[in-house]
Amino acid sequence: MINANSDSPGLAWLAFAFLTVVSWGVYGVFLHTGQVAMQDPVNGRYKAFLFVGIAYFLTAVLAPLALLLMKGAAFSGYTQGGMGWSLFAGIVGAIGAFGVLLAFGAKGTPAVVMSIVFAGAPVVNAIYSLMLHPPAGGWGSIRPQFYLGIVLAALGGCLVTFYKPNPPASKLKPAAIETTPAAPATSPAQH
Repeated sequence: MINANSDSPGLAWLAFAFLTVVSWGVYGVFLHTGQVAMQDPVNGRYKAFLFVGIAYFLTAVLAPLALLLMKGAAFSGYTQGGMGWSLFAGIVGAIGAFGVLLAFGAKGTPAVVMSIVFAGAPVVNAIYSLMLHPPAGGWGSIRPQFYLGIVLAALGGCLVTFYKPNPPASKLKPAAIETTPAAPATSPAQH
């Protein structure tokens, strides 16, 4: 098992990064599927978000609480700044998840919505991180390849959005043909 607290210079961080890539890569599709499966066009997205919250509670509250209890650190060592920023991060993440559901509700498809999210988020992250922690040599010391990477990330999101393959046409079931009993034929002799 990979140790998340290891100080070794290995590639554990990369394994965890790929775990996140895979998890978040299917997140939008699963979220949309859950919304649609609620079979409630008006409130389905809210119902799906409720279960996202339950999943977060199970995964992000109970699991770490159990680990902290096992380590004897469940109720000690918290700082006001650490709790505040962590709570704010959770709120921002939940707002993002809710935004994804709202985008689906406004007829966005998982392929398009998630392409925009995953192309745009790294750009926002890079810019915000630079504003928070400017480079040692100032903004002028940033290599052009960094800016090119930002442009390519945005361009990639646009290209995937505009040129995504369309799903196959849905196969409609033929409508039942209604038949009415034919009127009895009358012969000219009956008139």
